Amino acid sequence: MAVDELDTRILRLLLEQPRTSVREYARVLGVARGTLQARLDRLERNGVITGTAPSLSPTALGHPVLAFVHIEVTQGHLDDVGDALAAVPEIVEAFSITGGGDLLTRVVARDNAHLEDVIQKLISLPGVVRTRTEVALRERVPHRLLPLVESIGRAVGRRQDRSS
Repeated sequence: MAVDELDTRILRLLLEQPRTSVREYARVLGVARGTLQARLDRLERNGVITGTAPSLSPTALGHPVLAFVHIEVTQGHLDDVGDALAAVPEIVEAFSITGGGDLLTRVVARDNAHLEDVIQKLISLPGVVRTRTEVALRERVPHRLLPLVESIGRAVGRRQDRSS
């Protein structure tokens, strides 16, 4: 989906001030509330905005250990293993990948012993051949999208300048 300069301003505001009202967003952006709402609806419909849930900290919830577990799966069992992973609460994300392994999971745990228990649970799933675990030591760049939104906005602005 192509986004324009107003879309990028809206997205930036949503990322910087996620708890503000639509009325306040419209005021800050200098657009009508109906215009803003129509843009938000379109961004949601097109999958650009995917949710409005709060961002939670696994560490604050008592799970400070973060690990990335690569899972190798028996051929033909990727969907079954993927479905089984959804039942493991400590898995906060899982992706099909290329390269070493078939799945990459992001796992949180209370401590290293708990992490080992989770890994043992994964190894025992039907269709799992082996796992490889990497423990994160420190977050260097937190999950972020604002720099990407800003980059897209600059590119849109350059295209608009060239077409003028």
